Amino acid sequence: MNEQPYFERHVFFCMNQREDGRPCCGAQGAAAAQQHAKRRVKELGLNGHGKIRINQAGCLDRCEDGPVLVVYPEGVWYTYVDNSDIDDIIESHLVGGKVVDRLKI
Repeated sequence: MNEQPYFERHVFFCMNQREDGRPCCGAQGAAAAQQHAKRRVKELGLNGHGKIRINQAGCLDRCEDGPVLVVYPEGVWYTYVDNSDIDDIIESHLVGGKVVDRLKI
């Protein structure tokens, strides 16, 4: 049985919020970035079954590199600064299949 996965790609945004002063993605705009990505993917008609799913995640254990997101099934990790970085990841990687080397960690 060779079924297609429910989603072609899953994008997980670390939303970890630490209270002890250590770096965390939640304090670096992760929620706004995740919402931007979700909205943008929807605008492009890329969301839903067989397409792309944008998710929130708890700690992905890379907050020191953060904020971070990871794209599966490729397992490519990215950092980002603003919505233009998120747009680059969407356009290049999710649409075009090309890793954005300048944001890869």
